[in-house]
Amino acid sequence: MKKPNALRPGDTVATVSLSWGGSGDADLLWRYELGKKRLETVFGLRVVEMPNTLKGSTYLREHPLSRAQDLMDAFSDPSIKAVFSCIGGNDSIRLLPYIDFSVLSRNPKIFLGYSDSTVTHLMLHKAGIPSFYGPSILAEFAENIAMYPYTERWVRNALFCSEPMEVIEPPLQWTGEYLSWTEENQKRTKKLVPHEGYQVLQGESVMEGPLLGGCLEVLDMCIGTEIWPDFSGCLLFLETSEEAPSKERFTQLLDRLVQAGLFTNIKGILLAKPYQGLYEREYLQVLQQVLHRLGMEDLPVAYNLSFGHNEPMCILAYGACARFDCHTKTFSIVESTLQ
Repeated sequence: MKKPNALRPGDTVATVSLSWGGSGDADLLWRYELGKKRLETVFGLRVVEMPNTLKGSTYLREHPLSRAQDLMDAFSDPSIKAVFSCIGGNDSIRLLPYIDFSVLSRNPKIFLGYSDSTVTHLMLHKAGIPSFYGPSILAEFAENIAMYPYTERWVRNALFCSEPMEVIEPPLQWTGEYLSWTEENQKRTKKLVPHEGYQVLQGESVMEGPLLGGCLEVLDMCIGTEIWPDFSGCLLFLETSEEAPSKERFTQLLDRLVQAGLFTNIKGILLAKPYQGLYEREYLQVLQQVLHRLGMEDLPVAYNLSFGHNEPMCILAYGACARFDCHTKTFSIVESTLQ
């Protein structure tokens, strides 16, 4: 891996809209500006937009080349030290014909995003660059009232430090409550409930390997593309989106991903708590049935981890070596991906 530099206060970071362009829509620009302000005041960063970041959802839906060019230009610019995704969506896959992987490879720097940003993480993995699966501008940095301290902590530990993140403990509380993005709702806090901690579905050993994975529905889009990686030897992390696929859809997704080699020779599986906790028992039942069919009854599987579509969230270092101990239910990232 080509290690990017850790961030320092005063560094310039660029925001990009690689999928849905809602950050630039008139009714959501206020929320983008709030997330930007938090990056500046809480973390001491200088935030700039790429030329197309705020051109709105209609323009960006019709111009995937413009979105891809923003990513290329952000990585090419030596003054920009990190690239943060504004929000996910379902359209990053259309950037692939316009990506110059040599540009990414020659210019390692931090990239942060989740959900549909799974596509960008796989691009960077192909380019040999680690990346960071975590908060977006609209959904977490612009969280109601203030950022969650747990999320803020892992932004600092993951992006501003060149040492391994080590033990990532679960948050004490979590929420999946949906509040529409209006300025009036911005004054409301979401209802938090106790977090049950990490749980083990099957397996008794310590699982260890480089972190690869992402959003299940987005991984399905990537099957057969040039960014589809070899998952052998990895510690596979998976989450589902806010669309909360049904048990039947979840089964279809797993079956397709099995055929594409997602589960071949992996070291273990880490599952995020599904959005709002919906279908958690059903998902676990389906996964266990699939693994039994594959003769993988002893593969370690942990669930209820805090990455993905609930709040607060930790950050996963894509491509870094991580470890989960099924006995102690301890999760740690043991390799540094920054210098």
